Amino acid sequence: MNLTELKNGQKAVIVKVDGDRRYLSRITSIGLNVGCKVEMLQNVKSKPLLIYGRDTMIALNKEESKRIQVEVAQA
Repeated sequence: MNLTELKNGQKAVIVKVDGDRRYLSRITSIGLNVGCKVEMLQNVKSKPLLIYGRDTMIALNKEESKRIQVEVAQA
C-alpha cells in the first residue's frame, strides 16, 4: 500500500520509494528511506499528510506520498 492509504494512528515501515533522482534525494534527506518506521498523525482529504518518523514530524503532499510504499506494522 502507499503512504496515503494509512489511517490516523497507524504505524508502518517504508518498503519502497519510487521517483526520479531529485525526489529520492529530497525524501532521503529528510530521513524517509527503506526500513524507516513512520506513524500517520493526520490524513485529511484536502490537507498534506502529517507523519511522525525519525523523531520528527514531517508534512508531505498527497502526490509525493503516493510514491512511498509501506507495510503496516504489526502491533
